[in-house]
Amino acid sequence: MAGTGSRARAARRIATGAAFGGGGIGLIAGAAVGVVLAEVALAKRSVGSGSPQAPNADGLYGTAFADGTPPLRLGMLGDSTAAGQGVRRAGQTPAALLASGLAAVAERMVTLRNVALPGARSDDLERQVSLLLADPDRLPDVCVIMIGANDVTTRMAPTTSVRYLSTAVRRLRTAGAEVVVGTCPDLGTIEPVYQPLRWLARRVSRQLAAAQTIVVVEQGGRTVSLGHLLGPEFAANPRELFGPDNYHPSAEGYATAAMAVLPTLCAALGLWPESDHPDASRNEDILPVAKAASAAAAQAGTEVTGVRAPWALLKYRRRRRLPAPVEPTPNGSRTGP
Repeated sequence: MAGTGSRARAARRIATGAAFGGGGIGLIAGAAVGVVLAEVALAKRSVGSGSPQAPNADGLYGTAFADGTPPLRLGMLGDSTAAGQGVRRAGQTPAALLASGLAAVAERMVTLRNVALPGARSDDLERQVSLLLADPDRLPDVCVIMIGANDVTTRMAPTTSVRYLSTAVRRLRTAGAEVVVGTCPDLGTIEPVYQPLRWLARRVSRQLAAAQTIVVVEQGGRTVSLGHLLGPEFAANPRELFGPDNYHPSAEGYATAAMAVLPTLCAALGLWPESDHPDASRNEDILPVAKAASAAAAQAGTEVTGVRAPWALLKYRRRRRLPAPVEPTPNGSRTGP
C-alpha cells in the first residue's frame, strides 16, 4: 500500500506541475533516465526494416448497418501506435479495428478519420486536434488518443507532456466529443532492452501513464492503461505480438490493444452493457483519482473514469472478441499530413 501511495503522490505532483506551468519534475533520477533512453535508442536502431508509413484506414465502416442514420464519427490521434505503423493492411490498424468494433456494437455505420503521426509526441496533439476540428460540420463524436512513448524516449518533461495532453482533451471535450486515452505503453517490453533497464523503463512509463490518467479524467475523458497489457502478454508472445521490426506491435498485438480499448470506447457513448458502477466482485472501486491512476498504470486494460472530483471509478470491463478485420469503404476523407 505504501508503494501505491508513493506512486500516486508522484503522479499527482506531475499533474499539478502541468496545471501550474512547472516543467522540472522528473520521473526518476536523471542519470537513470539517460541510461534507459540510450538503451531504447539503441533498440530502435537495432530493429528491423519495418515500413515507416502506416496504412490509411480512413473511411466508412459497418456499411451493412446503413439505414439512413448518419454514421458515428470516430477520430484517432497520437503516435505510431495510433497510426498502426508496422502492419500492411488498413484493416489491421487499431483505428480500423476500433471503428469496425464500434459499428458492430452500435449496429450503426462509423466514419473514421485518423490524424495520428508516427514519431509524434504530445506537443503534436495541438496540430492533430486542429485537423479534426477544422470542419464544424464533421466534428467527431468520440476520439481515441494513444500517446506517450516518444515523450519518454526524447526526454520531454513529464509536466510538459501531460499539459499538452490535458489541453488536447479539453479542446475535444469542448467541441462535444467523448475522449478515450490509451496511456503510455510499457517501454520495458522492447526486446533489445535488458534488465535492470527493463525495470527502469517500466517505472518511467507507468509514472507517465498515471499522470496522464489524472489530467484526462480531470478534463472529462476516460483512460485505458496499455502498459501492463502490453507487458506480460507481449513478453510471453514476442514473436506473435511484435511486428517485423520488434518495436511496433504486429496485427495480433494491435488487436490485443484494441480489444482492451473497445469496451471503454463504447461505454463513453453509452453503448456497452456494463454500467458505470463498481463491481465489488471484480475488485472495482471508487478511489481518489491519483490512487485510481496509479492502480490502473499497473493493471492490464484498466479503465479510469471520473465520478465527482476528486473521485474516479476504477473499472475492469469484460472484453469481447473483435470482428474480423475489414478494409474501409472510402468516403472522401483523408488523413492529415
